[in-house]
Amino acid sequence: MDGCAALSYHPTMKSPLHLLRRLVARLSERRRRARFAASIRHLHGPRCLDLGEDDVLAIVLVRNGSYYLDAFFDHYRSLGIRHFAFIDNGSSDDTLDRLMARSDCVVDQCTLPLARYEDLIRAYPAQTYGRDRWCLYVDMDEILDFEGAATHGIRALTSYMQAQGHTAMVAQMLEMFPKAPLAEVARLPYDRVLRDFVYFDISSVARYDYHSPEIPFSALLRDNRLSSDAVQFRFGGVRGKVFGENCCLTKHPLIFNGPGVTPAPHPHLSMGVTVSDVTPVIQHYKFANEQLARDAASLTSGDLAHGEDAARAQVLSRRPDVSLFSLDARRWNRVELLARAGFTVTSQAYADHLAGLSS
Repeated sequence: MDGCAALSYHPTMKSPLHLLRRLVARLSERRRRARFAASIRHLHGPRCLDLGEDDVLAIVLVRNGSYYLDAFFDHYRSLGIRHFAFIDNGSSDDTLDRLMARSDCVVDQCTLPLARYEDLIRAYPAQTYGRDRWCLYVDMDEILDFEGAATHGIRALTSYMQAQGHTAMVAQMLEMFPKAPLAEVARLPYDRVLRDFVYFDISSVARYDYHSPEIPFSALLRDNRLSSDAVQFRFGGVRGKVFGENCCLTKHPLIFNGPGVTPAPHPHLSMGVTVSDVTPVIQHYKFANEQLARDAASLTSGDLAHGEDAARAQVLSRRPDVSLFSLDARRWNRVELLARAGFTVTSQAYADHLAGLSS
């Protein structure tokens, strides 16, 4: 036998090509994070927020959001939100001027393209201002509603989750629309939109178990823990019905950003969380504020993380009189009815919790 034993291949060993690809990927990710860190600009507010243990930090990614601001602040302040962390992605309207005139906001800016940097952009406010605190991820065209909102505000959710040991809450997005064709209401001011977009359609919603491998980003959900198997992911809805969009209707807007939690590695979720057995609703007003023009601008910019904008723009350009209203539409009444319809989930424990807050 030769004095030098032959090196045998083991099936678990990685090939040199595989190792090279991993090294290239790590170097690319390191450069991406370095570029992001160099791009961040702090524009307004304290660098360290004085958040109480019961406070909730609203985290908002914004670009040209002036249209929504008044109604947005009215709603979330009515829920008891006292602190807002905005991260701007290159506004060209008066959004920044208006935000920097407020004492309840911190404002940072990163103008890198969302298609490559959205995860880092969304995570930054949580990691900078919201460590070991409740964080509420909301977009400018989203209105969060839930049982107990009018009487107890956001504390109805956070105090329940804290008592149950839950660190994230799933919400289902409900696309709101008017009876009129979308083109006729494109320029309505946002306060009118909130009054006139009173219909929704959940007749074409696809449902998947929370840990279903059919969910495109199921790998990111793998280590999240469920408190109830009734909590599911929803896809499609009226946007799928009319525009062919396979849009995700499920989000994790409310999280406790504690040890082991990774906030917002994807626009719709966080990792390392225990998911509550209650799902509120997000009323979504995507079709306000000249959606056709915004889709066209998004397409020409090339800053697309998905193809939904293109699918929607194609239909809207071909059928400018398109309406989301049909015989399947229901008129908004109150959030509790969505649980009865099976769109959201509630629990007896949460009902008892609300009763205890009211006593």
